[in-house]
Amino acid sequence: MTKVTRSAYKVTDFDSDRNMLKQLLLVALGGALGSALRYLTAILLARHYTGSIPLATLVVNVLGCFLIGLLIGLCSDTAYLRLLFITGFCGGFTTFSTFTAESYTMLREGAYGLAILYIVGSVLIGLLALWARVCLSRSITP
Repeated sequence: MTKVTRSAYKVTDFDSDRNMLKQLLLVALGGALGSALRYLTAILLARHYTGSIPLATLVVNVLGCFLIGLLIGLCSDTAYLRLLFITGFCGGFTTFSTFTAESYTMLREGAYGLAILYIVGSVLIGLLALWARVCLSRSITP
């Protein structure tokens, strides 16, 4: 059986309370910047595109995938840069980038069945969870 890396990027251990606070602040700063850029992207695209495909989400997801690929290569040796840019910025910009990076890691490591299960399972279970929540909302809302 192929050993699969738990994540597409390394996670830094919290070795002290002070270090943990610094790490959390880096993730929060990166996340705030990523979320703000996602919002600005959606606004700019909404001004120029009126089609029925959610283009802003598509653009953000594709850009996020490109960025996380680039950043995994550039920040692989620096824990604080990984926290700021990969976990924080890319996580705030789009979690889809992390999903694709983790899927890519499984495929690269030869865990094809696991990767397919993860990809299909994530999408199907996500859709089912959304559908269940909509049904629940309808049943408790007058």
